[in-house]
This record gives sequence, structure tokens and C-alpha cells, in this order.
Amino acid sequence: MEYITVTEAAKKWGVSNRMVQKYCAEGRIEGVKKFGVSWEIPSHAVKPRDPRKERHIDSRAYSCEEEALQGLMPLMNHPFQPGRCLEFIDMMEDGPKKKIALAEYHYFSGRPEEAAQAAELFLTSPDLAVRLSACLIYGYANLSQGQIQQARMALREIRAAMESEKIVSTQAKTIESFVAAAATVLLHLPLPKELPPLQQLLPALPLGLRAFAMYVLCHYLYLREDYQTSLGIVEATLAMGGQNYPIPAIYLHLVAVMDCMSLRKVARAEQHLMAAWALARPDDLIEAFGEHHGLLGGMLEAVLKPQWPEDFKRIINITCRFADGWRKIHNPVTGNNVADNLTTTEFTIAMLAARGWTNQEIGQHMNISPNTVKRYLSTSMEKLGITRRKDFKKHMLR
Repeated sequence: MEYITVTEAAKKWGVSNRMVQKYCAEGRIEGVKKFGVSWEIPSHAVKPRDPRKERHIDSRAYSCEEEALQGLMPLMNHPFQPGRCLEFIDMMEDGPKKKIALAEYHYFSGRPEEAAQAAELFLTSPDLAVRLSACLIYGYANLSQGQIQQARMALREIRAAMESEKIVSTQAKTIESFVAAAATVLLHLPLPKELPPLQQLLPALPLGLRAFAMYVLCHYLYLREDYQTSLGIVEATLAMGGQNYPIPAIYLHLVAVMDCMSLRKVARAEQHLMAAWALARPDDLIEAFGEHHGLLGGMLEAVLKPQWPEDFKRIINITCRFADGWRKIHNPVTGNNVADNLTTTEFTIAMLAARGWTNQEIGQHMNISPNTVKRYLSTSMEKLGITRRKDFKKHMLR
């Protein structure tokens, strides 16, 4: 096969070298190869189509509303190739959206301090998508640092930002629905009743955000214990292109692990966990694993810990930080007293026990003896002040 350079491709397609490099970093050119700091492009390759020109709303080409939506969570909304996340950000045009993408990277790689610092600069941005992206990142980054007042402020600002716009367009409704749902589902809080149904607004979202919105929907179905429906939607979303967007795909695979463990489909849960890990590890996007640890039914201990012990330790550190802030917002709002004094291992074992797993089943799954499981459960009961196994449900995640 013959190859051409980035410069030759740029001249052939009538675009800049930077744009060709962006196409390569996003994986939009079939057969492209990395060569040092540049790329080798198949000579027969055609210029990638602009997806914006392929979408029509009210029979019109790419609209201002779509442009605003494209600016929301720009890293989440792009199909970069695993291992090339920072490359993709570097190729972005300088400006607020590039800085928001870098804030996203800091957050999703488990560095909330850097994420909060970067996002804080844009909490009052005149660009609605940039401002709401900054609020979402800033809120969760501060929650992970235990800065609950700042986290609450950011969540309130999401609502205030929308009210100040006084817009009733599809764009505004879509942005509000997406951001509000994403801000509440991970905290296991009730969605605002006045929001339009998320499903009705999905067609207005660009593909990357649509994939993450499907994760939000599936997580919501999981909380309603509709595990089979949630799992089916996850796998359909991944099959229809969601897998191409690494950040949403990681979250989708993890909610599939949650569903599978609730359905006792352990082998299938492991497949989804490893698919998420394959997307996350090349760019160190480990935040989601820490956020979901308590819901993954011991899969991190059973699968990741033996092969990647150092990464597992980092994930547990993320879990401890995130869970502490999560409870401080979730527990007072919902009135549910999710346990805050158990270790991550105690919590995992208690979660499985609450789901009806026997000591032998838990031990086999987590590679420990049934007697060790029994000791963990006894310690957990003592900490929680309960005497019956079934009482674990009162203190576990829903």
C-alpha cells in the first residue's frame, strides 16, 4: 500500500495540515499509521465527511443550536482513538473549548484538583455550553475533593445558568436535560420533575453526548432494578457506534457490569469490565472505575487487582475520595443512610450479601475463603450496628 504525508493529504483535500492531523488523531481515516510525531496516510484515502453536514433539523443544514451542543463536554463528545486522548486535545483550536477538554481529561484521569482549577475559569463564560461544561466538571471535581459547598454551588449554577438564558428552544431544553440528568444520576438523586423526558431529546444530541445520555438512562433503569432492560440498551448503544466514543463507552460498559452482577451473569460482567479497561488504560481514564466501585460487585477486586495492583490502588483512592463527597450530598437529600464507615472491601462484600449471595459464592468470586467473608461481614455488622444479614440493604447503594 502506498502512503502520503500529512502535507500531501492537506493539499489534496484543500484543508490545513492541522485539520488532517485532527482527522488522524480522531481515527477518522481508515488505514492511517503513526510515524514518529506524524502520520502515514493511505494514498487512496478520501477526505472524511463533516458529520455536521449530514444532520438536518427542520430540513436545514448544521444550525446554531447544533453548534452550541457540539461545544458541550467536547472531550466526551469526540471519538478519539484510545491512547491518543492528549494528542486529540493538542490538535484542538486554542480557546475555551480546548481548555474545557483539558479540564475533562484531568477529571476523567482522576486528578480533581487540576480539573477544578481549569474549570473554575469558565464558570461565568458567556458561552452557555462552555459555562455548563465548566459547572459540571467543577461540581464533580470539588465533590471528589470533599469541597461540598463548592460542589453544591456548581450544581445550583447549572439551574441558574439555564434560568438566566430564558430560552425555550430545543437547544436549551436539550442542554438542560443532559446536564441536569448527568449531575443527578451519579449521585442517585431524583431527577427534576419539570425536565422534559430525556428520551425525547436524544435525537437533538450529537453522537458522543447521546451515548453518555444513554448511560444516564441505563443507570437510571439500574436504580429502578430494571437490569435486563438497562443491559439491553447498553449493548445496543455500544453496537450502534457508542463504542467509538471512549469516555461514554467506559461508563456504558461499567453500568453493564452493574447490570450483569445484579443478574448474576459474572462471565458477561467480566467481558464488559475488560472492554472498559481496554478503552481507559491507554489514556489513564480511571475515574469512572473509582466512581462505580461500590456497584461493580467485587469485579475490580476479582479481575483488575491481581493483574494491575498499582492501578487498583489508585482506583480505590479515587473511590474513597468520591464516596465521601457523594454521601455528603446524597444522604441528606434522599434520607438514605448509605454506609460511610466501611472499608471498600467490607462495602463490596456487604453489597453482595445484601443481594443474596452466600458466603461461599462471595468467597469464590473474590478469591478469599468463606471464613474470611464471614469475618468481614461480622465486622461490618458491628460497625453498622445491625445483627441480621438482611439489614445490610438499609445501608447499601440502591
